[in-house]
Amino acid sequence: MSFDPKLAEVRFGCGLSPRLTGPASASDMMSRLTGPDAAAQAHPIDPYSEFQKRVILQRQLQRAQKSDSRAVQRDMRDLRRDARLDERRWLAQTLLRRVATQDGFRERLTAFWADHFTVVGKGGLLRYGAAPYVEETIRPHVGGSFPDMLRAVARAPMMLLYLDQERSVGPNSKGGRGRGVNENLAREMLELHTLGANGPYTQSDVRDFALLLTGLSYHPDQGFVYRPNMAEPGAETVLGVSYGGDTATMGDIDAALQDLALHPATGTHLAWKLAVHFVGDDPDADMVVAMANAYVAAKGDLVPMYEAMLAHPAAWEGAGNVKQPLDFIGSSLRALDIRDLPLRQSDKLGLLLEQPMALMGQPWARPEGPDGWPEADEDWINPQRLAGRLQWALNVPRVLTRNLPDPRALLGQVLARPAPEALSFAAKAAETRAEGVALILSSPAFQRM
Repeated sequence: MSFDPKLAEVRFGCGLSPRLTGPASASDMMSRLTGPDAAAQAHPIDPYSEFQKRVILQRQLQRAQKSDSRAVQRDMRDLRRDARLDERRWLAQTLLRRVATQDGFRERLTAFWADHFTVVGKGGLLRYGAAPYVEETIRPHVGGSFPDMLRAVARAPMMLLYLDQERSVGPNSKGGRGRGVNENLAREMLELHTLGANGPYTQSDVRDFALLLTGLSYHPDQGFVYRPNMAEPGAETVLGVSYGGDTATMGDIDAALQDLALHPATGTHLAWKLAVHFVGDDPDADMVVAMANAYVAAKGDLVPMYEAMLAHPAAWEGAGNVKQPLDFIGSSLRALDIRDLPLRQSDKLGLLLEQPMALMGQPWARPEGPDGWPEADEDWINPQRLAGRLQWALNVPRVLTRNLPDPRALLGQVLARPAPEALSFAAKAAETRAEGVALILSSPAFQRM
């Protein structure tokens, strides 16, 4: 098979829309991806640099609390309340981007790379910082260079805190004072972010890479900082290459990150993960090789790897993956053309979006570990999680819009392939529009990409 415009919107985009026209070709998809980010402009999410101002304010209020001022305590409560609301609002904005976009591949890639570089906020306001991290660190690079994205991640306060890098100190550094090195960031960068779990590295590589990274740190009032006095002195060897000297620098770390990003094993690892995410749990081996070769030949530019995937016949074959909850809700809203969500009503956003996602197995911005969300179909399909999808499809759309479409018309608009006969009969026979819409949205045909 080759490019199919409907399947492109379902498998590589955010689903079919009754109002918007999808890309006409793979090159059209790439043109949209590398063009202006219209959806982000229409539905803004704070970048981390803006979110950091809240963290600084929180610190100031914490210092002022010593005065036991009621006004200060009230300001602290308001700050936490607003951050909680904004986290829910950013979920709604993420979904509205999917409803409104004509560049669905960008939205899907942003979610993929955010999961590849998973973070979870730890404590205080940082608990709510995942979406701003993605907005500033991940999204700008999804149509660009993987080495650039990796370097941005290495400087991201959310990543440094999530993997305890701020606690990592060179044992022989000037500021060491008996403190030790933490290997979390080094290990995940090798195992998850670049070479892969079966990549060509050893525990010695992990240890030396961790020592090389010891200058990377975080300060609540500044965000990312590089602390030379905390960096382990001397050269470190990673995959047979020596980095650094008497005094380590950020340039030495960037050089190591560049080499890791361009390693052939990284190309294979990234290609395999992309193929699994977009095409299926057991992707065609020839397609993965073609994608990896394109990545290596392009020296880490991501667009050629995407193009190799879309150009391969295997990308357009098979049943496709089961939608994750974010994809399911996003494609449902898009199918129903629901363009308004209660952005300033925290409780309502919780009931309509956040809590249902958690019941479906994907609590917003709260994956269980640094390896992110699972990809296998069976991880998303069990009785409880299917019930969550059915309940959402039956109850939420009719709350969000008074103008539910005729199920018979909807059926012909939202599936990439002809509807199964049983689904067509059930949709037509439904007693109410709400029930007919729910049958379509919760059907196996709609659940797959």
